[in-house]
Amino acid sequence: MNQQHEHLADLREIRNIMDRSSRFISLSGLSGIFAGLFAMAGAALVKWYLSQHNIVYRSDYSVNLNWDAITFLVSVALVVLVLALGSAVFFTSRQAQKVNQKVWDSKSQRLVLNLAIPLAVGGVFCGLLLYHGVVYLVAPSMLIFYGLGLINGSKYTLSDIRYLGICEIILGLLASFFIGYGLLAWTIGFGVLHIIYGTLMYFKYERK
Repeated sequence: MNQQHEHLADLREIRNIMDRSSRFISLSGLSGIFAGLFAMAGAALVKWYLSQHNIVYRSDYSVNLNWDAITFLVSVALVVLVLALGSAVFFTSRQAQKVNQKVWDSKSQRLVLNLAIPLAVGGVFCGLLLYHGVVYLVAPSMLIFYGLGLINGSKYTLSDIRYLGICEIILGLLASFFIGYGLLAWTIGFGVLHIIYGTLMYFKYERK
């Protein structure tokens, strides 16, 4: 019986070594929580701006945004992105030190590359939507491409991130049908889901 336990322990150790050699396993749940908080703060700011300027999403597939409003929304989104990336770098670096893993190596480079490709394409696509005035599909598209990025990058990090990606895609597709709830879907996807995911990851991998 003891020999069987020893074999199981050896197999677990071999699996951990293989994971460390092929995957970037230092993603921090705290970075997800903070990214969600920043997103919710940004969404609240956008909601306030829209109400101040009497701008609403409508079910007839139109959103009465002028270029000043679009500039404001894009600026808020960029600030949220910078803050989220900053928190990701900080907490992930701290987590990597705890598990004695390099932050920037071949594994993290593959992760960033596979995550960045769908995000870059999605960013260009959303820019085209804004250019053509199809504003009501921007929020759903952001969720869908972000989900695709997470799934694409999940091969090189913790597999749990794939489930977050699937949820983002489903939410984005739903928001594509229910146009008037684009901002709400964006808040749930980038805010609530990130906080839930980050909390689960923190208690599963970091709090020991």
